[in-house]
Parts: sequence; structure tokens; C-alpha cells
Amino acid sequence: MENNKVVLAYSGGLDTSYCIKYLTIEHGLKVHAVMVDTGGFSKEDAKEAEEKAYALGASSFTLIEVTEQYYKDCLRFLIYGNVLRNNTYPLSVSAERVFQALAIINHANTIGAKSIAHGSTGAGNDQVRFDLAFEILGDDIQIITPIRDQKLSRQEEVDYLEKHGVAMNWAKAKYSINQGIWGTSVGGEETLTSNKSLPENAFPSQLKKEGNQEISLTFEKGEIVGINDEKLHPIKAIQKLNAIASQYAIGRDTHVGDTIIGIKGRVGFEAAAPLIIIKTHHLLEKHCLTKWQQYWKSQLAEWYGMLMHEGQYLDPVMRNIETFLEDTQSKVSGKVFVELKPYQFNIQGIESENDLMAAKFGSYGEMNKGWSGEDVRGFTKILANQSKIYHSVHSKKAAL
Repeated sequence: MENNKVVLAYSGGLDTSYCIKYLTIEHGLKVHAVMVDTGGFSKEDAKEAEEKAYALGASSFTLIEVTEQYYKDCLRFLIYGNVLRNNTYPLSVSAERVFQALAIINHANTIGAKSIAHGSTGAGNDQVRFDLAFEILGDDIQIITPIRDQKLSRQEEVDYLEKHGVAMNWAKAKYSINQGIWGTSVGGEETLTSNKSLPENAFPSQLKKEGNQEISLTFEKGEIVGINDEKLHPIKAIQKLNAIASQYAIGRDTHVGDTIIGIKGRVGFEAAAPLIIIKTHHLLEKHCLTKWQQYWKSQLAEWYGMLMHEGQYLDPVMRNIETFLEDTQSKVSGKVFVELKPYQFNIQGIESENDLMAAKFGSYGEMNKGWSGEDVRGFTKILANQSKIYHSVHSKKAAL
């Protein structure tokens, strides 16, 4: 190395705690711990992480706030696209890691660090997301990955830290928890199997409310801008909705998917606000967009989510898709009504000036106002021509 300065993508968890100790003791490096807040840390969390970093031997600690950028450059497009990986997972960590990686490499370039480290394992997606951003935006940066290179188990990390006098809440370290504004992922020994579910106490939010509660969400051009008629910035709306809905333990699930490196992966997650927002936004779109707008948007949104999941955010095609997604939202404004219950939510309906269920043209299944029965007979006769010709030709061949 040209110098002994290394920037560490730091979370305060077991893996990055190990990295600080290992890099300082075994390699004599000055570790500059960088924590990137994507809306998941309180001031108390950040303070605790800073104190822990210095206690482990870090030379410096930096907290970088990117929540506003994360929403503006990513989350709103995930909402526009109703992006759910495998129809389940709102890319809570997938998208978050990309923006953490961008902030970290920018910081490393700013302070002139020639090496950068992260605590990813060799069997997951995060290693690729971090490495891609560092390779693309770094200036001849050396990437150091102690957990991946040594193929360490969590228990081996614990043993190493205990050997060097580090006391932690090892029971808490049993689960790997990543928390951000767009949801919290939870990994543990149960998610390494195909049949076990995470225990109740593994989830950060516990059930606190019984009964039901009705709320309304307001959207303007696809962005959530209000709850119960209170005008809010989209970030504040997401945070407030999560505070309300998480008390009902809403948004828990287990995602099973294909990793970037080709193996199957399984992770638990809790994402009350993201799931409610995506589902309510999707319903509003069904009322406000045409059939073909919805169709083509869903095709491009699927690719957008796939590329985001695989760390390809910096590919210029992502900007092209974003332009399309944003353009589709010009008429997606209105109010959506939701009922919250323990562990679930039900969407009741919408109100919008752009609702295409315009009664002056007819009520579905009830009455036609814009056409006659004869119009429909002629329409279906022409519509049947293509299939009618096909069956006529091939039925004659079959008869022969």
C-alpha cells in the first residue's frame, strides 16, 4: 500500500467490528470508519456506533447522511415502478447498499485513501454491490475484504474479538440486522435453511396494537405526500407511516431469491411502510393509467429492480428507465384508503380526479352509455377475424 490509511464501510455490527480489530492488529492499518445513514439510524444509534468504533481501535469515525439523495435518486423510482423482488421484497438492503457504496467511495477519494474495506461475506450480494461501485468510481483503489477472504463464520469472528478483549452482546449478534428507511432485513441461522421461520423476537418491531385503524395516503404525481390529510415531505411520510404501521407488526415476510453470484438466498425482512406504499400506489395507478401504460411500465420496472438488486445502478440504462417511469406518473395523484390490523393491511379504495372509471361511459357489469349493442356486435365480429381465419384453415387440414 502507498499509505496505511483504509476506509471501512462500517455498520457497527459483528462483521465490521471484526474488520476494525483485524485490520489494526494484523496489518497495522489506520482504519477510518464510515457509517452511511440511509434513514435507519437514530442519533443514539449513531453515537453508540461511534463510541464502539473508537473502542475497537478506529482512527476516525464519519457519519454520512444520504437519506434525501437516496429517496430522490432511488426510492421514488422503486415506488413509481411498484418494485418488489420476486413479488415479495421491496429491495430494502439491495438499493440501500448501492447508495452506501457511492457515499463511501466518494469519501475515500476525498481523503486520498488508497484502500477501502467492507465486511461482506463471499456468499452474498453485498460484496458485488460494494466492489462494483468501488471499481467504477475509485481511483486505483485496493479493496480489502477480511470476512470474504478468510471464509469466516460468525462464531469465528466472535472468538477472535473475545480473544482480543472485546465484549459485545453476542446474543444480539446472532442475527444480522440491516435497518434503513426502506425496510429492515433480518438474517440468522433460520434463514440459512429452507424450512425454518424467524422467531418473533428476531424482528425489530413487535406487536403493540390490537384492533384496526383506518388511514389515508395522499399521492401527487406518484409520490406519497400526506397521511390522514396532513401534508408531508415524502421522507417524513414514509417515516410516519412506518411508525404507525409497525405497531401492528405489519410488513414481515421472508424473501427467497437468486443471488448475483448464482446461488439461492433467503432473508427475513420487515418493511411496513414500503409494502403499504407500493400496494396503495399500484392500486391508484390501476385507476389512473391506461392498460398499455401499466403493461410497459411493469416490464421496465421489472428490469429496473433486477439491475438495482444486482448493483448495476451506475449503468446509464437506469437513467433511461427512470425517465420513462417518472413520465408515467403525471396523472397518478389522489388519495388511497387503508385499514391496518395486526400483521396485515387491507386497501379499501381510492379517490382521484384522474380516475378512469368515468361513469359517463358506463358502469362495469351494469350499464353501457357510450355505445350500443349493435356497436359491440360489429366490434366482436371484426375482433374475431384473426382467430376465425386460423381455426378455419387448420380445422380443414385436420379433417383431411
